[in-house]
Amino acid sequence: MKRLSGKAAVVTGGARGIGAAIAERLAADGADVVINYSKSAGEAEAVAARIRAAGGKARTIKADVSDPAQAKALVETAFKELGRLDILVNNAGRADTATLEQVDGRHVQAHFDLNVSGPIFATQAAAARFPKDGGRVINVSSVVARSGFAGFGVYSATKGALNALTRVWAAELGPKGVTVNAVAPGPVDTDMARAALSDEYRRQLSARTPLGRIGEPADVADAVAFLASSDARWVTGQVIETAGGIS
Repeated sequence: MKRLSGKAAVVTGGARGIGAAIAERLAADGADVVINYSKSAGEAEAVAARIRAAGGKARTIKADVSDPAQAKALVETAFKELGRLDILVNNAGRADTATLEQVDGRHVQAHFDLNVSGPIFATQAAAARFPKDGGRVINVSSVVARSGFAGFGVYSATKGALNALTRVWAAELGPKGVTVNAVAPGPVDTDMARAALSDEYRRQLSARTPLGRIGEPADVADAVAFLASSDARWVTGQVIETAGGIS
């Protein structure tokens, strides 16, 4: 019996990078996984195909979780198709760079809509569908919430907000048996990171990391799998850095 057998999970932004690694890991642990995507239908289906080929269960659902109505509809559709919901991973996000003088209203709104509003309304819907014996909410944050990487001001602010929401939701949902935690990756080798960070900057970040490398999506997925399992039943309201000790 795998440790997530009989459980159902939704992973937002699960078509690529960290989200794809999380979906595959949860499925490997026995969960029936919904891979949410907004635009990357082919990539989402490829993730689902890899899961099925490995003997797991997966399906895809299109939804732009920056839209509150679609975020809620995603959870409701997943619950209807799977018959239950036990785990929500709020992974979808954007990280466009802009210095203070470059920031405009569109930049701010786009980041807060996806990185903050999306998790709020997806979690609200999930909390109403979790079984009576509880559930798991896992938010994907970032170490930039506590560090000052130039050009990531708005993104950092959204992740700081997500950390605050993690602690508040843990207090609000704890009486229902729901744990709420966050993982906070450092630099991870994904399409998003490669687009945002130059090769030289990535080398500098590797040098600042005690373990001497940029993270891999699986490094984050392993931590999420722990928090999704019964092994983490007494862990809630925590922001766990999965960043190789970067400072």
